[in-house]
Amino acid sequence: MELRTLRYFVAVAEELHFGRAAARLHMSQPPLSRAIKQLEAGLGATLLNRSSTGVSLTPAGAVLLDEARELLVQADRIRARVAAEAGPATITIGLLGDGTDLDAVRLANAFRARHPGIEVRIREADLTDPTCGLRAGLVDVALTRAPFDETGLTVHELRADPVGAVLRDDDPLSQRTHLVLADLSGRRWFQFPDGTDPAWWTYWNGQEPREGPVVRAVQECRHAVLWNGTVGLTPLGHDMPKGLTAVPLTDMPPSRVVTAWNKDDPNPLIPSFVRIAAATYRPSRQRPGDQTAQRPATGSERA
Repeated sequence: MELRTLRYFVAVAEELHFGRAAARLHMSQPPLSRAIKQLEAGLGATLLNRSSTGVSLTPAGAVLLDEARELLVQADRIRARVAAEAGPATITIGLLGDGTDLDAVRLANAFRARHPGIEVRIREADLTDPTCGLRAGLVDVALTRAPFDETGLTVHELRADPVGAVLRDDDPLSQRTHLVLADLSGRRWFQFPDGTDPAWWTYWNGQEPREGPVVRAVQECRHAVLWNGTVGLTPLGHDMPKGLTAVPLTDMPPSRVVTAWNKDDPNPLIPSFVRIAAATYRPSRQRPGDQTAQRPATGSERA
């Protein structure tokens, strides 16, 4: 029996409802149900009576609930004593780009609820470093967007967002319901500086060399379009500033929101952060060509 599985069981036993327990644990219901079934199989006992009217504890389940509560209290006490002896625990999170992502807000709330005594430090990186300082040892974990060089890193995908072209409102192409990359041939695009990760640079250039003004931040990207009439790409899903629009690109691979960390990093808070992020982030409902996705925002939230 793992402490995590016992926490799952206690949540279900107290809520007497798998859906409410899953929401309390910041996870989806199917893996929660599987974990409880595996716990029952491992113990050789039925812990919960399941019916169309709800969930109730069996006598064996009632015994486990009492024992699990006591064990979890003891585990938390041990953790607190060790943490007090070790000093304040911290985790440094690297962020890239748009801080208005609602999934990121949910992640912050869920992580704070799970680790109320942890000091969280935030380092916001510009668009020239999609790893947000991981390679330089400036952060413990990054919330960013792929692709980038993953050598020495572990990367976990959280969500995939459709991508659009950022255009001025008076650009003839801005009136289209969707575009393909060939429609933008010959146009000037905003560019990242020399030395930017090649995989990242290639992706945001639509897979081929381009020319245009150099930018480092989301707002610089938008101003390059607004002031110079250049073109760039953006994940769809957020409102665009006045004067700009984003038209879905049907032949552009989606922008992947990921969390990444150094493979051998021993910080015990990283696995917890990744688990909470995986349970919190929601798949994008938008697809290229969907007219409801025409007013998003640039940037990478990892970007």
